Amino acid sequence: MFLQVGQLSSQSSLSSSTKASNPQNSWLAAWYGSRRWTLWLLPVMWLFIVLSALRRFFMLRYQQKRLPTPVVVVGNISVGGTGKTPLIIAMVKWLKQQGYTPGVISRGYGGKASEYPYLLTAESTAAESGDEPLAIFQQTGAAIVVGSDRIASGKVLEDQGCDILLSDDGLQHYRLGRDIEIAVVDGIRGVGNGWRLPVGPLRETASRLKTVDWVVVNSPVEKFALPVIDSETIFYTSMQIKPGELIQLKTGNIISRAELPDNINAVAGIGNPERFANTLRELGFVPHLHAFPDHFAFTAGDLDFQNSMPVIMTEKDAVKCRSFAQDNWFYLPVSAELPDAFWQAFGQKLERVSAQQKSRFPLR
Repeated sequence: MFLQVGQLSSQSSLSSSTKASNPQNSWLAAWYGSRRWTLWLLPVMWLFIVLSALRRFFMLRYQQKRLPTPVVVVGNISVGGTGKTPLIIAMVKWLKQQGYTPGVISRGYGGKASEYPYLLTAESTAAESGDEPLAIFQQTGAAIVVGSDRIASGKVLEDQGCDILLSDDGLQHYRLGRDIEIAVVDGIRGVGNGWRLPVGPLRETASRLKTVDWVVVNSPVEKFALPVIDSETIFYTSMQIKPGELIQLKTGNIISRAELPDNINAVAGIGNPERFANTLRELGFVPHLHAFPDHFAFTAGDLDFQNSMPVIMTEKDAVKCRSFAQDNWFYLPVSAELPDAFWQAFGQKLERVSAQQKSRFPLR
């Protein structure tokens, strides 16, 4: 199998309390590092492969349904954060600039609404919708619907007048037909050790990247390369994550970097907390990283670090902490930047897809 450069070498910088608070670290170290204890799970992996193949066949053959509105799926083939949410936000903003009315379908992991499909409103909370959908909604103002039934969610968005549907993290949800597929890969972790779950981090084999329309690599390190599959090189589009201005949770005011000391508590309940810490280092901070499991439901006590240093967290985490925020808590929004060539090609593909959909659903 194969390893990608830069995999989890920075895990050693985590504090002992951080490691204790996040049991995912041992799995990540094995999947993306040099540890091999997961090889004992090979029989489970083969069972997973068989069941996944049967499920995919059944979905594609008997249950997949296409909606009249074009569907763009943004997902990944690996477990852990790859940067889908910043890409979704960038795509929604770009589509709006082009005159489209995009909507977003999400599973809403970590949220529990009174009913599904659940359409987000200005009064929605992360406890209802999940953290990522709420962050997308607050940044874009687009229609967002969460629920396990993605087809039903898509129909709600169509009723809202959306003419493009973005399915967040839906690459393996084959029941929903799609017109464009975009796979996001972490530019540091890559595809890890190349094994399927639970021996490795892959939900599907790396060869799945050959079948999508675009592979987008989030902030690739120098000399990053995807594996050569069946003698075929997998090309990708590079996406860079750019930090915005620091914002105080309690007031929403923008705070300059110069107003804060170098040493800070960095809080990240995301798939790759170390990436957030690296971003803070690039801004001149010395982050004391407190990594929590992805989609962690924070309480005030979780952020009591027994020191006077300010707390800086991700925007995704901030939507869950605003109600009990302290004066010295801040969050750092980020944005995704992609080359003009990607947007041009994506726009052309979308025009062709839209024309095809009109011919398939002439009464729409």
